[in-house]
Amino acid sequence: MKADTLSTKDKILQAAAEIAMEVGPVNLSLDAVARRAGLSKGGLLYSFPTKAKLLEALVENHMAEFDESLKAEEAARNHGRNSVILACIAVFRAEFLCNEKEPSGILAAIANDPTFLDPIRRYNKQLLQRIRENSEDPTLALMAFLTIEGMRSLKLFEMEGLSRDEQIATIDRLKVLFKSTNVSEVQ
Repeated sequence: MKADTLSTKDKILQAAAEIAMEVGPVNLSLDAVARRAGLSKGGLLYSFPTKAKLLEALVENHMAEFDESLKAEEAARNHGRNSVILACIAVFRAEFLCNEKEPSGILAAIANDPTFLDPIRRYNKQLLQRIRENSEDPTLALMAFLTIEGMRSLKLFEMEGLSRDEQIATIDRLKVLFKSTNVSEVQ
């Protein structure tokens, strides 16, 4: 999306996410975000009155983007059995192949205020319920979800111990686990 078509809040969030990835969450400053977004600090503070509110919005923005991608993947699978966990696997695989760093904004927000985990907890609780309701084998789907979340956490905390090939093989093996019940949906 072009910068001139973004709303002021979107420009601020984009700038904050970029800066958090470049200099790390600890060094995220409102002045730097305002400059990157092409605003005065007052303009930034009008949208996000505190750094905490900005970080909270980064968390919510990341979750909304993930949910949008997840729903598109589910729809591509016609919302059939196992479509929720297969969508989770597909979205994670796409994110992984882009080789992007995990969103530092989330880590910055959590480090700044652990209550920012609350929306993530609520979202994951709802997602797990959807996975259970949609899965032919809820325990197997839970194992796949936990594998994805474990790999995501290792990447977020920069503690990866697997090669890129091993990680891709693991993600791809998750899809195969559901092949016998959903051959047409495994891609």
